[in-house]
Amino acid sequence: MHVQQILFSQGFGTRHECTGMVVNGQVSLAGRVLDDPFEDLDTDGLVLHVNGEAWPYAEKAVVLLHKPAGFECSMKPKHHPSVLSLLPGPLRVRGIQPVGRLDEDTTGLLLLTDDGALIHKWTHPKRKLPKVYDVTLKHPMDEAARQKLLAGVVLDDDPEPVVASAAELLTPTLLRLTITSGRYHQVKRMVAAVSNRCEGLHRSGFGQLSVPPDLKPGGWVWVDPSAV
Repeated sequence: MHVQQILFSQGFGTRHECTGMVVNGQVSLAGRVLDDPFEDLDTDGLVLHVNGEAWPYAEKAVVLLHKPAGFECSMKPKHHPSVLSLLPGPLRVRGIQPVGRLDEDTTGLLLLTDDGALIHKWTHPKRKLPKVYDVTLKHPMDEAARQKLLAGVVLDDDPEPVVASAAELLTPTLLRLTITSGRYHQVKRMVAAVSNRCEGLHRSGFGQLSVPPDLKPGGWVWVDPSAV
């Protein structure tokens, strides 16, 4: 694929703008500055450096964001900045969007992609991907309440009980809860159903992924879709 085409496909601007980036010496490969916008490159395992920043070629982008509080998982936010503002311009140009949503006050693991098929696959109820939340509780939780979460609690919009796949008390006021469904405010409502209150919510796992320990809030990393 031509260098210009690669840059265009990755969201670096119009074809004309991508041509200009190459001509202006803004793109390099393995230490060699590329000067021909129409040079053919093999995209398999390709990592370009654009303005000094490494950029691996990805036909479809998948990234993991460590979401901080105070950001909305929306393309058109109403009260807080969008999580998209935390990502570089090329990813936003490509139309990357969140896989599911986290409330603006919820922190932790958020996947984003421009692959609609993956979004459908990962959010479809039949897939039952586990999502792990660390819940800071207002009141200490006893064993009876923990067992209720595992047995199933009824939410006000559905008579069918919602069951936690796992519920581990890390401390009396810190609960690690695993669910496989994704209803509106589900974790908060499950905690309320056992007469407690969620004071803080952090998603630490999604599928097989977890937040890298060295990834600070607001930071992001590329993800191999097969790792989910």
